[in-house]
Amino acid sequence: MAGTAPRTRTPLAASLSVALAVLTAGCSDHSSTQGTAPAPASTGSAVPGRIHVDVADVDMTITGAVAHLDRSGNGSLSMSVRNDDGVPEHLGMVATPDGGRGELVGGKSAEGNGSLSTAGILLLNGTTVTFGGGGPRVLLHHVHGTTAQHTLPLALQFGVAGLVRFQARVTSP
Repeated sequence: MAGTAPRTRTPLAASLSVALAVLTAGCSDHSSTQGTAPAPASTGSAVPGRIHVDVADVDMTITGAVAHLDRSGNGSLSMSVRNDDGVPEHLGMVATPDGGRGELVGGKSAEGNGSLSTAGILLLNGTTVTFGGGGPRVLLHHVHGTTAQHTLPLALQFGVAGLVRFQARVTSP
């Protein structure tokens, strides 16, 4: 800062300090709210197997989430996903503890609700897609991380809603 008067250095340093503090505060949000960023309003997240994500233009409800796992951690995830976003949505990824990933399998139809594309499982607006049975499925392989309360932490990545975290109930097949 050669040539800068001492009087201008102090306000400049103070301005930079304030800007750094504001940026740091914005990046260190330790909110415990589950769902997508920005902090969504969710209801029912305390109930294993259910979450309602309601933020900005996102309105989605996941119910009946159950991980059916055998002793080696293999099985499937069943759940119903209600999309009321106003636009089509895609489930692109299911993550489990320790870096595990669920395998997405499309429904019986090659196109339309519940079908699998490169974007993921299609969830049309105003519909509920049931995973398991004859619909789309999420296969789980060598899953670890079941809690003492018989729940499994999950992170689901959606195209519009973003990352949604919640707990599924765990049962034996």
